[in-house]
Amino acid sequence: MKLSGAYIGDNFTSLGKIHLEICKGAVLYIGNSCSIVSGDNFNPLARNIKAGIWLERPESNVILGDFVGISSSCIWAKSSITISNRVNIGGDCIIMDSDAHSLDYKIRADRINDISSAKTLPIKICDDVFIGCRSIILKGVTIGARSIIAAGSVVTKDVPADEIWGGGESCTIYQEDKYIV
Repeated sequence: MKLSGAYIGDNFTSLGKIHLEICKGAVLYIGNSCSIVSGDNFNPLARNIKAGIWLERPESNVILGDFVGISSSCIWAKSSITISNRVNIGGDCIIMDSDAHSLDYKIRADRINDISSAKTLPIKICDDVFIGCRSIILKGVTIGARSIIAAGSVVTKDVPADEIWGGGESCTIYQEDKYIV
């Protein structure tokens, strides 16, 4: 299915209404067999929050690979957010590739320049990642394949493949076909 600025693959499922904002020229790509849960208490961990995807600028892009599951989360791109295949994003998460506002108080006082001057760096979430509910993934982060982000985490730096991250701690979870805690 194709909407203005959006491509939606086969077998897309949506429970509830999704808030979608796509700036003219921006690109939203949703792969095959993706699902987005939004509001209506479908997921009690997300309370009754509506899912939303915002592509703020003409150069913004959001790419969701195949078999991505999102539960009442916010994805906000000023530049680029890539979520690879078989990624699960828990209830009420926020994924944003910018600071949203300038860090300079003088620029913040000028609302137009404030929003346009906010720093932005791409986000990449690799295959088979699980992001626990109410986590926040911030600009410039890459989360390696098969990693797990614990519920309530704020991720500000890259996460290597095959690790569990939360509370500032990490541990290897997969090594030579054995799971380790």
